[in-house]
Amino acid sequence: MKTSTLAGLLSSACMALASAGALAAYPDQPIRMTVGFPAGTGPDIVARTVGEQLSKELGQSVVVENKAGAGGQIAAYSVAHSAPNGYNILLGEVGSISISPETTSNLSYAPLKEFDPITEAVRANFVLVIPANSPYKTLKEFVDAAKTSADRFNIATFGAGTPGHFGAEMLADAGGFKIEPIHYRSTGDAVTAIIAGQVQGAFVTTAMAAPQLASGKMRALAITGSERTKMLGDIPTFREQGMPKVDFGAWFAFFAPKGTPGEALDILNRKTIAALKADGVRKLLEGNGFVIVGSSREKLGELLVSEQKRWADVVRKTGFKIN
Repeated sequence: MKTSTLAGLLSSACMALASAGALAAYPDQPIRMTVGFPAGTGPDIVARTVGEQLSKELGQSVVVENKAGAGGQIAAYSVAHSAPNGYNILLGEVGSISISPETTSNLSYAPLKEFDPITEAVRANFVLVIPANSPYKTLKEFVDAAKTSADRFNIATFGAGTPGHFGAEMLADAGGFKIEPIHYRSTGDAVTAIIAGQVQGAFVTTAMAAPQLASGKMRALAITGSERTKMLGDIPTFREQGMPKVDFGAWFAFFAPKGTPGEALDILNRKTIAALKADGVRKLLEGNGFVIVGSSREKLGELLVSEQKRWADVVRKTGFKIN
């Protein structure tokens, strides 16, 4: 065998061994999981619950970092422009990934181009809540009052361009009345406004609504989705009450920067799904109103395409643009 041929074979063999070794070693350092909302919110609960179990599955620390602000956009930008090495992942959600591209003309990241999908983790429905001292006892009473009111109903949101904002616009369109969205800078400020009766209502996720409803600080009128949830089984759906068009939800999924090695993405997919299936994780997340998903990378990619189209249609009807 010629010396050059032998050298080539040895080189190829060394490269293959190096590749296999790199795969076997991953991960060999802590993984940073970024979430775009404050501690105690729904996304944070998902990130920390899954992150703790994921560290056990991987045998490596998973450090959750909160980069709150701009409806999750700050966190999404941060991860999109981080090193695609398998050690930077994002817990993204429908607002910053599928809605923001339609509402923000100069968005600093492009979700479909700058992220590699890992897995859709969980979903959650939204609940229309009103202050506990509100005079309205049913969805019909709320809608009838809004239709006959000389003023627009004030609806709190957790930020312009978020699912709760457009959910309120869906409700107004379906009910034939006008609303005045009141955009709060933080989740806590919006919840405080609802409890204090400073607004007439808001859409919040089941995870956020559950403790407030249990303590009697808010009242629920209807829930999105085709079926009632196990957690809030006494709350009827919009569909049951004759408003099937008011149907939207939140999804939470894990992403990595575009260009992350496929081997790392596959490992993250398998281990994250295993974490989601763990009894403790499942019970805690379902207890907070989430539905476990755990999708393939391909399914999450398909979801991104379909969701961006869906929300583009919703946004277009409202004419809303941040800039």
